[in-house]
Amino acid sequence: MARGQAAWKADKPVTIYNPFAAGGGTDIHLRLMGETAGPRLGQPILVDPRPGAAGTLAPAMLLNAKPDGHQLACMSINSLRYPHYQATNWQPLRDFTYIIGLSGYTIGIVVRADAPWKNLEELVAAAKKEPDKYNYATSGIGGTGQLTMIEVEQTTGARFTHVPYKGTAEWTQALLGGEVHFICDGAQWAPFVDSGKFRILAMATERRIAKYKDVPTLKERGIDVVGQSPYGLVGPKDLPADVVEAVHVAFKAAMADPRVDALLDSYIQAPWYKSPADYRAFAEKYFAEVKPLLIKAGLAKG
Repeated sequence: MARGQAAWKADKPVTIYNPFAAGGGTDIHLRLMGETAGPRLGQPILVDPRPGAAGTLAPAMLLNAKPDGHQLACMSINSLRYPHYQATNWQPLRDFTYIIGLSGYTIGIVVRADAPWKNLEELVAAAKKEPDKYNYATSGIGGTGQLTMIEVEQTTGARFTHVPYKGTAEWTQALLGGEVHFICDGAQWAPFVDSGKFRILAMATERRIAKYKDVPTLKERGIDVVGQSPYGLVGPKDLPADVVEAVHVAFKAAMADPRVDALLDSYIQAPWYKSPADYRAFAEKYFAEVKPLLIKAGLAKG
């Protein structure tokens, strides 16, 4: 931006499409950041939930949006997987402008506190004895939760039944109500673990989480998988550089809000800051590298 030129400001409310259900962790995170980013952009930020299609509908809403900064989307990592196994009218590297990386979900396998299995081995043994009897919830087909469970199945020989939901708010109720036997998804289940309603059997993390230091990782159990599930903000393609910069600066400031840190902590999430160039580079690399994993999982064809 030329020196002395005023930063871009919105001239009407800015809508961010959220790929998951209202009331879930992502929804709350975006709304909280909007409280800081909105005043910096000169207009309120509205979060519009568009759950479904395995968490890929939100960015797809931008295909017909004007590239003027008033319509943005939260993109889950599934938008970089989905086109490999499902026909889409969008291509993630061609059709979106990458603005800022925000955070990432921490994946774990969680049961109700009264579940009969005390550890992952007991759950796996039960599933080997009665294949497909035990079902698990995730936030969508081809999401990090399902990919993690496919690795568990391929490593152990156990077989489970996958039940996809439209996000945290839905699968929380499903586990509480006994519709599913366990969840494999982002740690927006953590408040329920903390309140004694849920119990963690294993974490799909590189190393143990300090808060839950007694819970083993899948790697410790011989299952070599780490759930990678970052998300960030994108705009329509050809979004002008001054708009990208203004939105990036506003949300980078929002990421520094201590309230945002506290919220992420409650979900065992960390900030995942990426500049526009770094976010784009991450997307290009991941889009290429994930295809073999999806083929191995049986979701994509070679």
